[in-house]
Amino acid sequence: MSILTQVNSTDAIAPASTEKQATNEIKTTFSSEEIQKLLPHRYPFLLVDKIIDYIPEKLAVGVKNVTVNEPQFQGHFPGRPLMPGVLIVEAMAQVGGIVLKQLPGFEDGLFVFAGIDKVRFRRQVVPGDQLVMTVELLCVKQRRFGKMQARAEVDGQLATEGELMFSLIN
Repeated sequence: MSILTQVNSTDAIAPASTEKQATNEIKTTFSSEEIQKLLPHRYPFLLVDKIIDYIPEKLAVGVKNVTVNEPQFQGHFPGRPLMPGVLIVEAMAQVGGIVLKQLPGFEDGLFVFAGIDKVRFRRQVVPGDQLVMTVELLCVKQRRFGKMQARAEVDGQLATEGELMFSLIN
C-alpha cells in the first residue's frame, strides 16, 4: 500500500545531521500494480489502468484505455462497438474506490454500490478512446456510507457524469 505524506512543502527544514530522513512525499499517481493492491477487482473487471492524480481524502483522476479486444465488444455491438454505460459507471466507481480505500480507518474495508443518482451519458465511448475519470469525495456518513461526484471525459468532452453512493460491508 502507498504511504501518504506531504510533497513540495515550503515548510521543509533541512536535516541537522547527515542521516537519511524519510521523505515527505504524497503519492499522487498509481500504476496498475499499485491499483491492484488497493482494489479487489481483476480481469476482466478491473477497469482502471492508472491513477494520474490523487489528493488524499478528496479526489482521484483515473485513466481507462478502451481497446477493441475487451470482452464486452464481442456483443456490444458487433460491427459498432460501444462501451456499455454500466461499465463506464463501474470504472468511475473504481476510481472512487482508490479514494475510499485510503481514508483513515477504511484500508481493510470493502465498498459496494449503495446508489447511483443523476447519471447522464453525454457522449459515446468507443475503442481507441481514453476515458479520463475524475471522482471527488463529497461526504462520508456514519463511517459507513460515502457519496462521490464522478465525471468521465474523452478528449476533454464530457462522456458521463453522476453521483455514486457506496456502503462499507465488512
